[in-house]
Amino acid sequence: MSGGGCSVRAIWILTPHDTVAFSRRFAVVEKRWRVAWEAEGKGKGAEMPLPEDYEVVAAFANRRRREGTARGSGIRTSVSSVGSDSWVDDPIARHIISLQIDKEEGCGFMLWPVVLQKRGGYYVLVLPLVDPQSFRAFESLLKRHDCGSSAKENGNLSSILLNLPCITGAFMVANVIGDIITGDVAEPEVIVSSGPSVGGLLDSLTGSIGISARPKPITAPVAAQVASVSSPVGAAQSDSLKGGIRPFDKDLLRNFIIGAMPFGTPQDLNYGNVTSVRTTGFSADPLPTDQKQPAWKPYLYKGRQRTLFSSLETINAALYDRDDVPDFLSVSGQVTCRAELEGLPDVSLPLTGLKAARVEVSSFHHCVQASEPSGDKQSLIFQPPIGNFVLMHYQAPCNNDPPVKGFYQLSMVSENEGAFLFKLRLMEAYKSPFLMEFCTVTMPFPRRRVASYDGNPSVGMVSMTEHSIEWRIVSSGRGLSGRSIEATFSGTVRFHSKTTQRVNSLFQSVSTTAYTEDSDCEQDNTKNSSNLDDYLMEKMNKDLPAVDLEEPLSWHAYNYAKVSFKIVGGTLSGLIIDPRSVTIYPSVKAPVEYSMQASSGDYILWNTLGKCPTAALPKES
Repeated sequence: MSGGGCSVRAIWILTPHDTVAFSRRFAVVEKRWRVAWEAEGKGKGAEMPLPEDYEVVAAFANRRRREGTARGSGIRTSVSSVGSDSWVDDPIARHIISLQIDKEEGCGFMLWPVVLQKRGGYYVLVLPLVDPQSFRAFESLLKRHDCGSSAKENGNLSSILLNLPCITGAFMVANVIGDIITGDVAEPEVIVSSGPSVGGLLDSLTGSIGISARPKPITAPVAAQVASVSSPVGAAQSDSLKGGIRPFDKDLLRNFIIGAMPFGTPQDLNYGNVTSVRTTGFSADPLPTDQKQPAWKPYLYKGRQRTLFSSLETINAALYDRDDVPDFLSVSGQVTCRAELEGLPDVSLPLTGLKAARVEVSSFHHCVQASEPSGDKQSLIFQPPIGNFVLMHYQAPCNNDPPVKGFYQLSMVSENEGAFLFKLRLMEAYKSPFLMEFCTVTMPFPRRRVASYDGNPSVGMVSMTEHSIEWRIVSSGRGLSGRSIEATFSGTVRFHSKTTQRVNSLFQSVSTTAYTEDSDCEQDNTKNSSNLDDYLMEKMNKDLPAVDLEEPLSWHAYNYAKVSFKIVGGTLSGLIIDPRSVTIYPSVKAPVEYSMQASSGDYILWNTLGKCPTAALPKES
């Protein structure tokens, strides 16, 4: 992932408390900025140097006051002033902003384009290098009275940005920096078995009693180090948590910038690649003259060779248990890969059973060359990048019975008491090696506070929170394999007395929350006509009728139960990769491992005694 012709003049990370948490300037790029202006016959570049940190903080705070929020609406209103970002009347100005730098001598200047992203409570500001012509074009927009987002205009902001590939690169830089400061840099998960499978009778016997070599996720060696960034450590971090933000490892970020964008020009923004290069270095073996190294593999792997494939599926379901409403099940999946292979080998992977499983492939990794599907087969050839990557995404129906099926009923017997009943069957028709690691059913009550419950399930344990009841049917560590079970749970739930609420108060709460998130609690919560979000919300609320929540099942708040589970050892779509059919050229002795895992997404049991949303399907002709 390259920067796309981007060079960065400076990076700032600001806190909501008007302080700079991190900054980095690139002198080489700044020199190019000055040379470009001198080539234009003007020394204006020297008059617009990179500001000091305190000047950036002051300019950002001033923009927040001028635009109404930290990011601004980007839309011109009656109070927009000439020279403001909202004056250009383009929503992109929420993310590509300008900062007015005021100098003590009275001669200020403007920074543009500053790419803005908010991550983890911080504001990430990236200032890319642009040519003087684009800068002057934006300056003229700030003074024009007729500029807008009309498609007929050639000089609007969007048309200027389309000619600046550095904007895309700056967004990529801001995004990866945001991932690092929030600790969200983990690679796609690849599952590997903890021990080799001997197959046959032993697997059947161990699977039937719940003993199985359970797969474990494998990630890049840097994952544990990154995870520690976001974990609370020490008193200093606790103080920052009270302020709503978590501190990040500045040395980690500094080392990444040095490796990913030397001298301010991004070379490779993949965190795993950059960290691996710093850890293991580049391969000493030169490439053959007839091979070209692809962009997605910036260095070559050296070490023990193996290839890992994983099928990770998520099943979404809506189970109604009604004759007039059909159940809905769908599976979305991905095949992830980790190919630890030396050199630049080609990996060939035939996919079979696509037609029988009714699999629809939605996308492939850019390193994949896929043949046209021929009947029930399709071949994939790819040169794998370093680390974990998603080989393909796909959609399919669930070709097996639902892993959890049955019904859920809830009826309110009084204002503050309801009677419920579950009757479920788990893993019916699922034989070994399928293994259900855990299964939990949750009854949510978001608008009522649970006082107590009565009832004992036929299997599992029950716990209660303020707004839900949780039934753990299969606990972690006690998997279910080789057999099915029936689980029932009946009882009553009692709620605390409720007070009448009005929908207007809820909308006001949502409006206040949205405003607070956008302005970081640093402005008075007053009516500001320059804030478009508040203006629209206020207008919407004027004509809304008052609705109270006297009806216990109003807004369908208690009409469903949610099921969560994880199954390993097989796929629900029926798409399976045969490791023996994977070939590597040039041929090497590298074992190929394959594992499968399925988990629940939105797996809903709708209350058969209440209302439920359904979709009308077209009739087959």
